[in-house]
Amino acid sequence: MIPVVILCGGTGTRLKEMTEFIPKPLVPVGPYPMVVHIMKLYSFYGYKNFILALGHKQESFKEYFWNYNLINNDIVLDGTPVRFKAVEDWNIVLSDTGEATMKGGRLKRIEKYIEGDTFMCTYGDGIADIDLRDLLEFHRSHGNLATVTGVHPIPRFGEILYDGNKVISFSEKPHNGNCLVNAGFFVFNREIFKYLTEDEWCDLEIGPLELIAAKGEMMVYHHKGFWKSMDTLKDMGELQQLWDSGNVPWRNYV
Repeated sequence: MIPVVILCGGTGTRLKEMTEFIPKPLVPVGPYPMVVHIMKLYSFYGYKNFILALGHKQESFKEYFWNYNLINNDIVLDGTPVRFKAVEDWNIVLSDTGEATMKGGRLKRIEKYIEGDTFMCTYGDGIADIDLRDLLEFHRSHGNLATVTGVHPIPRFGEILYDGNKVISFSEKPHNGNCLVNAGFFVFNREIFKYLTEDEWCDLEIGPLELIAAKGEMMVYHHKGFWKSMDTLKDMGELQQLWDSGNVPWRNYV
């Protein structure tokens, strides 16, 4: 089974009104935290082996998933031991990768949990209506080390300069409006670990992915549908409005 790494360790300073109390991937949209929406999306396509790279308030994730079935199901009290129906068939590794570790270091620290040559990876604060099977097939078709999903939203995220499906350069600082931006939803071959160290200062986007792109080993998967990252209270409110309206583009797992 293809493992799915979700990077959940950041402090979420731009959403500090919420992240002062809970980590950003556990901020709820509707009945579920953002990270559960992401996991349900992957699970819908058959990817159910999750590795959560934790850091900030990592104990909150362990408490939530330890009590997941209790939180998300009705409880029947009829004189017998408490009964509830488990609704997920996920395998989950909750790995504390350090409070201040950058994303590259977090990824390197969970290498021991990766079996096989290929794995998927994304951020714990972004959701899309992406066809994840098609993404994986695209990655396997081109034979390069890395695939990044590119989208065309507001230009405040990392830019991907591209020619067809070939990534020419990868930059976290946007320069113009003609580029795709980094939406996460990566597919990597395990060779990526050669570009990473377990040091706290090892980043992912700045350094490793820039180098991989410069070597011509990164391709971009063009996603033309819905994608949104929850960075601010405004983003959180917009996602909640979608949920409340019933117009939930990413909810293909229902």
